[in-house]
Amino acid sequence: MTENKQEKEITTLTCLYEITKVLALSIDLNDCLKKAMAVLTGYMNFKNGTVTIVNPLNGQLEIEVAQGLTAEARKRGVYKIGEGITGRVVATGEPIIVPQISEEPLFLNRTRTRGTQNQEHASFLCVPIKHGSSVIGSLSVDCLYKKGIDFDDDIRFLTVLSGLIAQTVTRIQAVSKEKEQLLSENIKLKQELSGKYGLETIITRSSRMQEMLEMTNRVADSNATVLLRGESGTGKTLVAKAIHYNSKRLNKPFISVNCSALPETLLESELFGHERGAFTGATAVKKGRFEVAEEGTLFLDEIGELSHAVQVKLLNIVQDREFQRLGSTKVRKCNVRLVAATNKDLEKAVSDGSFREDLYYRLNVFPIYLPSLRDRRTDVLLLAEYFLQKYNKENNKKVSRISTSAIDLLIQYHWPGNVRELQNCMERALLICDGDTIKSYHLPPTLQSSETVSGKNPLSFTVAVENFERELIIDALKQFAGNQTKVAEYLDTSLRIINYKIHNYGIKPKKFKRGQ
Repeated sequence: MTENKQEKEITTLTCLYEITKVLALSIDLNDCLKKAMAVLTGYMNFKNGTVTIVNPLNGQLEIEVAQGLTAEARKRGVYKIGEGITGRVVATGEPIIVPQISEEPLFLNRTRTRGTQNQEHASFLCVPIKHGSSVIGSLSVDCLYKKGIDFDDDIRFLTVLSGLIAQTVTRIQAVSKEKEQLLSENIKLKQELSGKYGLETIITRSSRMQEMLEMTNRVADSNATVLLRGESGTGKTLVAKAIHYNSKRLNKPFISVNCSALPETLLESELFGHERGAFTGATAVKKGRFEVAEEGTLFLDEIGELSHAVQVKLLNIVQDREFQRLGSTKVRKCNVRLVAATNKDLEKAVSDGSFREDLYYRLNVFPIYLPSLRDRRTDVLLLAEYFLQKYNKENNKKVSRISTSAIDLLIQYHWPGNVRELQNCMERALLICDGDTIKSYHLPPTLQSSETVSGKNPLSFTVAVENFERELIIDALKQFAGNQTKVAEYLDTSLRIINYKIHNYGIKPKKFKRGQ
């Protein structure tokens, strides 16, 4: 092996090594190809290193990187598959050597960067960039023309290099596609959440609820601390989410903490985080919910259950938006929107000393009161129908309606558990219903208490039979538009008995006639 050939091989290997490092470390395709072409022309006797990639949208070859080309020249360098030297290389998947550019009619010089004088002394080498059996682009270079020169070694070198470029292009395109999918899914999820928790999705006809929604709409896009007041089960968590997803923070985290679910020591760690070794079992640094919710919304549910020690720490962060992790002296700033909720009488808690007065006033910037379900009875049937549709879909059932007697029980009940109790009640009723109608006996025994069944024993056999008979007659009257004769035939009994039952149960057949 001659000394010159040995030096050339060392240069070639060094060039490949440097290009491999550039390609392996980058996630920006254009940037890494630019650097690779710079290394290529720096080590080898090549000029105008150019990489074209097939655009999957239009199937045309477009210049991704070209040394010394302006943006305008790159835009001109667009080829159809099979067009010119570059297009033919991609079409055939085979390299092409043009010994002298000026003598090759297929050389299009579409970028207009090669003058006639330069063409007379330039050769053009172009190899395909392949991914598996598919050709995804081309790699081309110019080199000094010499009569009788052998380009085999150069073609082999460029083919190896094109393989490295193919791997890089495929890797970066896959990463970009995955990022686009994740971004698309993230945007879609946020849109779904925004729609799911939009104020317009809260089901109500109640004037009191409309007032509450108006207040919620006014405060949603501000940074004001909101205190949600209301009994358990009235939907405070739903309203907190509606506030977040209708605010300018909707693309940031919504973090919820139930203050009554954790003991004092764990709650402090959850809220503020801790350093390693802050207490027994703290083997690593942990971020608190205030840090996790940065630039988003932190929802503190059941805030009336906080201990005095946690109330003191919370006061500082509510007032100054500053906190310290457990076991740390470093003061950290946070940008978090606070929404708190409680079913306790905080004014009474302040007066008896179980809740700090200063914290109460810090939290009570914008109070919103959620009415109980018994104070919005016009929504009971509306909500019941909504939950019926919801659980039909979830359980693949086809229960289409709620019977009149069941509606009466739903309307008359006082709902101490509010919307949550109604939701559970409808789920239970649908699961045990085998027909297409929710009957009164499908509802929980609690709804058939003395308050809803005229003071009679809810467990009485007589009452259960009477309820069942009444429901059958009403359903039949609805079906036959109040025609008692057809009702008697349908129920396989006499007209006299039907009339007696109708009178005894206080049913008015006229209201079931068409148009009544």
